[in-house]
Amino acid sequence: MDSSVSIIAVVLGAIALLLFLILKLKIHEVLALLIVSVAAGLAFGMSPAFVFETIEKGMGSTLGFLAVVIAIGSMFGEVMKISGGVQNLADTLYRKVGERNIIWALGFIGILVAIPIYIEVCFIMFAPIIYRFAKTGKRSLLYYAVPFLAGVVISYSTIPPAAGAMTGVVGLNADVGMVILFSMLAAIPAMLIGGVLYGGFLGKKIYIEVPRHMDPELKEEEKEEEEIRKHLKKPGFIPVLLTFVLPLLLMVGRAGCDFLLPEDNSVRKLMTLIGHPFGALMIVCILAIYFFGIRGGFTADDLRSVADKALYPAGMIALVAGAGGAFGEILVESGVGDVIARYAQHIGLPVLALAYITAAFIRVAQGSGTVAIVTTSVLMAPVVDAMGTAVSPAMRSLMVTIIGFGAIMASHLNDSSYWITAKYFNMDEVTNLKVWTATTSIISLSGFAVCMVISLFM
Repeated sequence: MDSSVSIIAVVLGAIALLLFLILKLKIHEVLALLIVSVAAGLAFGMSPAFVFETIEKGMGSTLGFLAVVIAIGSMFGEVMKISGGVQNLADTLYRKVGERNIIWALGFIGILVAIPIYIEVCFIMFAPIIYRFAKTGKRSLLYYAVPFLAGVVISYSTIPPAAGAMTGVVGLNADVGMVILFSMLAAIPAMLIGGVLYGGFLGKKIYIEVPRHMDPELKEEEKEEEEIRKHLKKPGFIPVLLTFVLPLLLMVGRAGCDFLLPEDNSVRKLMTLIGHPFGALMIVCILAIYFFGIRGGFTADDLRSVADKALYPAGMIALVAGAGGAFGEILVESGVGDVIARYAQHIGLPVLALAYITAAFIRVAQGSGTVAIVTTSVLMAPVVDAMGTAVSPAMRSLMVTIIGFGAIMASHLNDSSYWITAKYFNMDEVTNLKVWTATTSIISLSGFAVCMVISLFM
């Protein structure tokens, strides 16, 4: 059998085995992902030692970032929830924006906040607010979550200076300004179709409650939280809003300093410290603990209880995401992305369609949107260069946007964001395939369609 065909066969078999272990045998996701990672690695012909080194690398690289973000973000969110800050912020926004417009607002908020912030940070920071909207509106959690998540994933992959989008800009040496323009033109209709419209449809068809470990109104927890709140000062709307906005400002400030200032500049060094996701989240977590916790009336025992409660579910979410990262790393090392890229290049499609299909297939095969963007950009760069003046600077920039939308396609079991959305938004694997996998597919296709319409005017 041709080696390329065998690699694709192993990938499909690994995904089928993973679904069987989780859905049929009811094996926990962490163990199932690790079993499949080992089996796939051996099937690819890797040595046992290399298989475990790759798993360690994949899980370590995923958790090295996610574990810190999830831990700090969860504690921050729990303090804001217990103190009443999230409730006040959500209720005020709900009143001012209104029931009809709130999902539109969430979609645009998602687009804006993911430009300077990593996608996982957005999920974790804004989850408590979305939970509160679901409780206030008495609707399925999906009605509010899907529009926000749609905006986040679009922004991260297509709109510079978001990290995912910038890899495409660099790979194809495209004009950042034009990429931002094309991405914004495609992002809004894609968010409205994949987020607002499909999210509204899902909200009517699938009722998802707030996860039990994150529902502030559960009877067994209500007494404990009410006891803490008795001696707390309720935070005001403006201080709470500023606390949520502060990490966004710090991260945007860091991105601006990286672009404008030399590496040895003292201001840039300071912003690197406080504008990194770790630093920004630590700062707002400490501020929340002090202003809304200690000054708000929390005792030392209250604060310890809040931290313990936040970290219990955070650990599970991090482990599942880490195991997903291990599986994804095995697929990356297998070379499946290169195999798909070679096939796509020989099909003979129009250059923009070729870029999209290549990115989409690589994304689906190995899970990482960033890897899909990087791989496709590297593949397409010599193709674009060889075409010379046939590919204008505008078309080169549009290709970056198209690759970004291709890299959103069909997030599923080999993607850590699939597992984060499943756990944070209380969905089993089958439901999340209908929700997150379908949502990302609709977004991807919608964005690509808009980009192809734009290309007609070039």
